[in-house]
Amino acid sequence: MSTSFSVQEALDNCITKTSVPGYPTPYKGKVREVYDLGNEKLGIVVTDRISAFDFIMKQAIPFKGQILNQLAAFSFEKIKDIVATHVIDVPHPNVTIAKKCDTVPIEVVVRGYLTGHAWREYRSGKRTLCGVAMPEGLKEHDKFPTPILTPATKAEEGHDEDISEKEILSRKIVDPELWNKIKDTAFKLFERGTKVAAEQGLILVDTKYEFGVFNGELTLIDEVHTTDSSRYFYLKGYEERQIKGEQQKQLSKEFLREWLMEHDFQGLEGQVLPDLPDEFRMQVFERYAELFKMLTGKEFQPVVEKNLNEKLIKIFKHAQS
Repeated sequence: MSTSFSVQEALDNCITKTSVPGYPTPYKGKVREVYDLGNEKLGIVVTDRISAFDFIMKQAIPFKGQILNQLAAFSFEKIKDIVATHVIDVPHPNVTIAKKCDTVPIEVVVRGYLTGHAWREYRSGKRTLCGVAMPEGLKEHDKFPTPILTPATKAEEGHDEDISEKEILSRKIVDPELWNKIKDTAFKLFERGTKVAAEQGLILVDTKYEFGVFNGELTLIDEVHTTDSSRYFYLKGYEERQIKGEQQKQLSKEFLREWLMEHDFQGLEGQVLPDLPDEFRMQVFERYAELFKMLTGKEFQPVVEKNLNEKLIKIFKHAQS
């Protein structure tokens, strides 16, 4: 591994897939590849793939996996007094060894501001989102009187779909007692995430939580308060920008979504997924690195990894021992 790199070296050594001899083919999510290590343990490899509008881009973002994995580890540590987490160990910048949980098949999205998907729905005239009422008279990026919870079904492929609490319970997707605990925990997590962000000059706008159950205990899985699961605004100047009707300065994947929309792609049928130019890929990396520094207070140290598959054999065997 090398901590010094050229731009070309960074672009050429993105981790887009893994294959570990002696282990079954991993479950592949949009970003993560998950290996079942037995003994109720998982080996989670965070790749450099990036998705938007539920599509995986054809080009990856240098070091994105390392930033996400280490940012998630930092943020899991910040909330472990609120809920159990799936983290056992983080033995490599791209790897987390985690508990194998029974996954709750609902993504829990908490929104503090009228932004992104919520704004697009609001602008179209809707005043409810996932069965939750949104007040009249708001403009884009306004703060909700209190955060709202807007669940979505977890899609194996394609688009996640909004779902209301009433539907979750009526369709018996989640037990009512467990659902109430999930809701309560999600709002507590959002409150903590908001506090941590504010201390670093950021606003936690909205975020996604995923939960599982391990030995009967509600457990936070996947990631928490990262750039892939969350949207952040800069705190400084937020009020002024709102008064002037200016766009908010933000750190999130919205940067990528806006670029795609400018290039006529929103994931709609018949649209062609554009290639990401190398210069833009490095700009996205810089955005991720900036948020890492702002949230953790530390400079991100990129590591060029050319032999990850070989190292994963040793990492997984050690986790199994």
